[in-house]
Amino acid sequence: MSSSTGAAPPHHVAIVMDGNGRWATKRFLPRVAGHKQGVESLRRCVKACADRGVGVLTVFAFSSENWSRPAEEVSGLMELMVMALGREVPRLRDDGVRLHFVGAREGWTDKIARGIVQAEAATADNTRLVLNVCFNYGGRWDIAHAAQQLASRGESITEETLNRELALAHVPDPDLFIRTGGEQRLSNFLLWQSAYSELFFSHRLWPDFDEAALDEAIAAYQGRERRFGKTSDQLATSGTHTLRTA
Repeated sequence: MSSSTGAAPPHHVAIVMDGNGRWATKRFLPRVAGHKQGVESLRRCVKACADRGVGVLTVFAFSSENWSRPAEEVSGLMELMVMALGREVPRLRDDGVRLHFVGAREGWTDKIARGIVQAEAATADNTRLVLNVCFNYGGRWDIAHAAQQLASRGESITEETLNRELALAHVPDPDLFIRTGGEQRLSNFLLWQSAYSELFFSHRLWPDFDEAALDEAIAAYQGRERRFGKTSDQLATSGTHTLRTA
């Protein structure tokens, strides 16, 4: 599906999938029920992104701070992760989606670790859409970990070398950063990579985020001018495309 504006869609979309717990609470359901519904919303979003020509989708599934949530909720999220790996990976493989899991590996159960390795291997040859799932991830951890890797090898720490060591070095930086649930903050997600991302905050809770909501975010992105420190006149003179970076 293409936009009526004719402008290119964002190549890389990043999403903070916020509001699962509040969605469940409003319906007098346990919070884990909201997370289960959130998986359904993610399935819709993956298909919609692929249909609209988005090349990379990166989602915040579980932050390094989420370990501090109630034990019952954390345990439910871990079980949901195992279930989702078993149920969703064959579908994603057949739909041309390549899976990457990004984040610290500490704290993962053996079952989750095995499932992630198998999921990445099963989808490694797919090229329609790259789906990065940030699990036990934090932006500050990402930067610190990259710096530690460089220091351990005695390499100098520069913007270029640090960028090569970050968890999303395999894809371009996000063009569009979406957060659902009505909150307007980054919450330690892709702090380095989102330096020039266009931000879009949706009032919809994540389980209610559908194709129409995605189209609204994409349309907002397509209507913005991306200058990257330059002026509009400079971009016009150089002929630089302002709505998307390569």
